[in-house]
Amino acid sequence: MKENVGELLGASRPEPPEPEPRPAGAPVVSFRDVHLSFDRPVLRGVSFDLDPGSTKIVLGGSGSGKTTILRLILGLLKPDSGSIAVDGSAVESLGEDELRAVRLKIGMVFQEGALFDSLTVGENVGYRLQQDGELSTDEIEDRVREMLGFVELAPFYERMPSELSGGQRRRVAVARALAARPQIMLYDEPTTGLDPITATTITDLIVKVRDLDGVSAILVTHQLRDAFNVARTFVFKEGEEFVFNRVDDMQILAGTEFLMLREGRVEFEGSAHELQTSQDAYIREFLS
Repeated sequence: MKENVGELLGASRPEPPEPEPRPAGAPVVSFRDVHLSFDRPVLRGVSFDLDPGSTKIVLGGSGSGKTTILRLILGLLKPDSGSIAVDGSAVESLGEDELRAVRLKIGMVFQEGALFDSLTVGENVGYRLQQDGELSTDEIEDRVREMLGFVELAPFYERMPSELSGGQRRRVAVARALAARPQIMLYDEPTTGLDPITATTITDLIVKVRDLDGVSAILVTHQLRDAFNVARTFVFKEGEEFVFNRVDDMQILAGTEFLMLREGRVEFEGSAHELQTSQDAYIREFLS
């Protein structure tokens, strides 16, 4: 998806039309019997809802259709059949200008961070805000510094991406995605290639966005350790400190659910506890 970074982050464009508001209490993302094929079937009758303020963790083997779901949400692909609603808008029937209005509500974290190497960290984080042109230069700088503080990289404002570690690049990518205060976050394998300690800093950020900002999210990953870290962790703010707590395997935290794909079909949808205690042979093998 790197070739679409500029478009998805909000390249200069005419003002898009305002989409219809989502009905109160309705899912922020809804798939209904979605089918898509290329040279073979990729998604076969996929249905699920993402509720406001919740996180859906999408698991599955290579080629199961995980990243395809994100591309459909962004309108980069159109389904062969079925419907996809994002914040009340049927994205499969929208034109490009209308899609831009929907994308303004979405923050995207790409698999490798996808930073612009010629821009500083601050410029990367403020890129979408600069292109939107709705904030002054001072307001953009304040927002960027706020987001870098949120991901604990405040001193890195003037650095170049080449000076960052892999984990730092991912954290900058999260800050950039959050800068426009999106309603929905999409994470595409955000911990791939990171060591366990660094990966935990990224999953903790995902939890912070969920618990402190109430942002709805879809996390695509094949890293079971990181998926369960998100499902078992909650955070609250005590003064100026962020306090993280991790529950044991058998406890259930509200706000995070799993969706497992198998050859383009939904094999499982439910809580971490339900996933871990499932006796389905495929799920047991996948978790092992």
